[in-house]
Formats: sequence, C-alpha cells, structure tokens
Amino acid sequence: MNPAEIDNRNLDIDPLEKFGTMGPMDVAVDVKTYQLKITGAVNHPLSLSYDQILKFPSLTELVLLICPGFFANNGRWTGVSLKTLLQEARVKKEATYLDIKGAYEKGVRIHLKDIDRKKIFLAYCVNGETLPQKHGFPLRLVYEDAYGFDWVKHVDEVVVV
Repeated sequence: MNPAEIDNRNLDIDPLEKFGTMGPMDVAVDVKTYQLKITGAVNHPLSLSYDQILKFPSLTELVLLICPGFFANNGRWTGVSLKTLLQEARVKKEATYLDIKGAYEKGVRIHLKDIDRKKIFLAYCVNGETLPQKHGFPLRLVYEDAYGFDWVKHVDEVVVV
C-alpha cells in the first residue's frame, strides 16, 4: 500500500495495543532532561523542554502509518505543528529543507513547502494516550504520505537547511 494513495478517513482507528512497531523499541528518554533543539538556518535557535512543547497549541490528525509488508495502523495523532515551531525560531529566507533527527542517528529530510501541504508534525500522543516509548516517546514525526521508516522516533533535533 502506498500511503499517498490511500484515503483513510473512513477506516477504523486501530487500538494502540494492536499497533505494530519497527526499529529500536528500548530507547529511554529522561523527560526531565529532554530538549528538542531547532537549529540551523534560523534567527532564534530553540531548545525546548517537553513541558514547554506541551504548552504550544496542539493539533490532532487522523494519519495512516504504513510499514510495507509488516503493518498499517490508522491512528489519531496529537502533537505540535512544525510550522508553529519554525515560526517561533524565525526561519531564514534562504532555508529550503528540514532535517528531522532522532535516536540512533535516524533522520529524514523534508522540503519546507511540504509542511503546508501535508499532515507533518511532531506527535506526543496517539489515540488519546501519551506516546509509548516503543512508538517514539517523547516526540515522533508524523509524516502523511510517507512510509513508516520516515516517521522518525524519539525526535530531538530539527535542523533547518
């Protein structure tokens, strides 16, 4: 299944306990010392604690997570808009991409223009529950129309390039 070709609006929401998972599941993040960094081509670099992130306006979207050949899970993801964070960091005009980085040097590059056209944000809840460790706590990239291997788990840095 190609996520860009599926209309998931009429699909049932999968219970969290039935969600599949790939990649590292044992990453332990200490929420007391955790910081999300927004760096690179910005005028105001950010270093945000988990509590600070939770104070930003939240958004909730129904997005299908597909790991081809393994599972497809339809979930209601809640988190913070990358666009909101980038406005706070004041992105420089010459910027073109975001490099989203997480645990084990996992990362993905996203064109800046895509954050307005797709459901792309950093989730801290799924189906009304705090994001479990094995699914990327404290933050996981939700990336509509992309396969699960690009849904970076345990996000700790966004580099604007």
